[in-house]
Amino acid sequence: MDKPEDTLPSHPIDPSGERRSLQLLVPGMGSDHCAGLIATSVERLPGIFSLNTNVANHHVTVEFDSGRLGDGDIRNAIERAGYEVARVGEYPAHAGTDGDEAVEERYLDQAWQRLWFAAIPTTLIMALMMVHMFWVPVPGYLALVALLAFPVVFMRGGWATHRSSWRSLANRTANMDVLISMGSLPPYLIGLAGFVYPMTSFIEMAATIMSFHMLGRYLETRAKGRASQAIKKLLKLGAKTASVLRDGRETEVPVAQLQVDDIMVVRPGAKVPTDGEIVAGSSHLDESIATGESVPVEKGPGDAVIGATINKEGMLQVRATRVGADTFLSQVVRLVEQAQGSKVPIQEFADKVTARFVPAVILISLASLVTWLLFADSLRPVLYWGAGFLPWVDPELSPLMLGLLSAVAVLVIACPCALGLATPTAIMVGSGLGAETGVLIRSGEAIQSLKDIKVVVLDKTGTITRGEPSLTDVIAVGGFAEDDVLMYAASVEVGSEHPLGQAIVNGARQRELDIPTVSHFKAVTARGVEGRVNSRLVHVGSRRLLDEEGIELEELEDALVRLENEGKTAMLVAADGRAAGIVAVADTIKDESKAAIAALHELDIHTIMITGDNERTARHVANQVGIDEVLAGVLPEGKVEAIRKLQEMHGQQVAMVGDGINDAPALKQANVGIAIGAGADVAIEAADVTLVGGELTKVVEAIRLSRGTFRKIVENLFWAWFYNVAAIPIAAAGLLHPMIGVIAMTASSLSVIGNSLRLKRLKLNVDK
Repeated sequence: MDKPEDTLPSHPIDPSGERRSLQLLVPGMGSDHCAGLIATSVERLPGIFSLNTNVANHHVTVEFDSGRLGDGDIRNAIERAGYEVARVGEYPAHAGTDGDEAVEERYLDQAWQRLWFAAIPTTLIMALMMVHMFWVPVPGYLALVALLAFPVVFMRGGWATHRSSWRSLANRTANMDVLISMGSLPPYLIGLAGFVYPMTSFIEMAATIMSFHMLGRYLETRAKGRASQAIKKLLKLGAKTASVLRDGRETEVPVAQLQVDDIMVVRPGAKVPTDGEIVAGSSHLDESIATGESVPVEKGPGDAVIGATINKEGMLQVRATRVGADTFLSQVVRLVEQAQGSKVPIQEFADKVTARFVPAVILISLASLVTWLLFADSLRPVLYWGAGFLPWVDPELSPLMLGLLSAVAVLVIACPCALGLATPTAIMVGSGLGAETGVLIRSGEAIQSLKDIKVVVLDKTGTITRGEPSLTDVIAVGGFAEDDVLMYAASVEVGSEHPLGQAIVNGARQRELDIPTVSHFKAVTARGVEGRVNSRLVHVGSRRLLDEEGIELEELEDALVRLENEGKTAMLVAADGRAAGIVAVADTIKDESKAAIAALHELDIHTIMITGDNERTARHVANQVGIDEVLAGVLPEGKVEAIRKLQEMHGQQVAMVGDGINDAPALKQANVGIAIGAGADVAIEAADVTLVGGELTKVVEAIRLSRGTFRKIVENLFWAWFYNVAAIPIAAAGLLHPMIGVIAMTASSLSVIGNSLRLKRLKLNVDK
């Protein structure tokens, strides 16, 4: 940036030696190669504890000893590496602010202005060159071209490039701008010799190289903006203001001023300003920003709501429970930023090679120059061969001209932009796509590990099943109707706080039954309950309760055994001393669990259910959804050892799916831990992957996303390497004109970004 601006004053060195974290915005850090140079420069400073570079949002986060360093020292180190610092701020308070987007927009505008500043004179130069070469000689041609090219090569974009190159070299690093400077400055300066000696002009080439460099920078910045839209979209999702009840009056305040326990008024069609709990009103809320599901969810008093979700119809009063950086949306933004700034293991090798790439290219370029100066006559047959199908090859040039052309071509064709963009753009798009569908992958390592998973271990309660009991069966005998049996059971259980009793009451309400008031209610310890319903004495409970009352169960014996074998909790119902029927309750299976297990099998993944329940109940659930293997009777503390044994049996390719809190140790032990949760209660810190919705199908989506993202990374790295490996020898052989090289360099970078953007077409949804 031309005029960097800070969000806070530069802190001097603090003698107390406090540990501080700082975040700097470096818009020119466009690839991992740039990030590596910046890291190398900063890590040379004393007192650096940790450093993280995030190419996706151009952030450099540094933890340092304020007793040995000040903010200005870190900023200067980055600028010495050849990169401008646009913003400096405390971390994490500064993370993810709207100001960053304004800086990025200004940086894009600046790239556009630099492009036009270079393109207009270069277009005039090209027009003059065509007239001079193919029509009539232009009087004072060399002077005109030199004057027009001067602002392109030495002002605005050209000056920024050369300044960056000088800083980089002075800091003992070599960024990509070094290659562009070496590809444009020598041709311009050598071209000036034409005023003294008759020779071919190289000034046109210098201007063209710099112009295409500006075009590449602009297109790259714009394309990367498209790739990193996920965070921008997330930041824009939140409400800007909130209507709050204070002192009995409704007041509109900025969301940033909300406090915990504020009562917010959310009207139909409005966004919920921040995470909270409904205290009055009921409505349907569109939670698609959190879960990826478009069907609105019914909410009422006591239910938790997520900030930025949309109230569809009713008026709500919501008590704020989380504000600022603690909200669900803020957590998601941080997680996506963390994922986009992370590296996949495959990238480590590419980074090591890329770090040595620029110096190697400079050596190859110099070697090419010397080789043509010494052995031009021996190499001319190659040029005569190439001239047969390449119009820009001229075998009759002098050894000096041939050496300069090949040296400059090597410099510009080898610019490793495409290599540096290969991994971060794919991770950027993949993690953004996941965030939009409720699949949050927190690291590049998890992306690579998840694609190789062969075994998925699933916790039963809350993962395969709903985690709460529901009414499953109503059986009537002795002339009683099913609705009567359920009505009697619900009437005596309506006052119960036990989850099984509540499940019966909820089942009756779902069938829209009238639930009469019970009288003479009595709880019989460890047996059940009794009471009078519509003048009838009703008993609801175990076999023992009815035996003690002398009630015969002959007609219900077979049904009772069957229900218990299915792992259900069966409660007998009797009225006026006669058996009336059975109501059964169980933790029901989620609607999508069977489809999810089938989809995992299609991915050749072995499924295992782990549970503390008995073998019979566990087997019944497993058979219903198609689980391959069951580990029953496993206590919470035994899950870690179970995962460890599975890793020994199946190799280090085991994923664990749990609720992210109770199963945290097992999630950490697994090669990939997947936390399945819902809304603001999701435990983002508990696992490598967090599934915002409670649906098991999201596990399949996460694996598909991982495989698709990694495939793009491999494709990008292959084509970037293939391009450089193939192009450098061609350039060194004198068969590639520098201007063609700079076009190809730009095309290579854009093709990598374009290939990454194709990830957005990836089909993640599981057909249910």
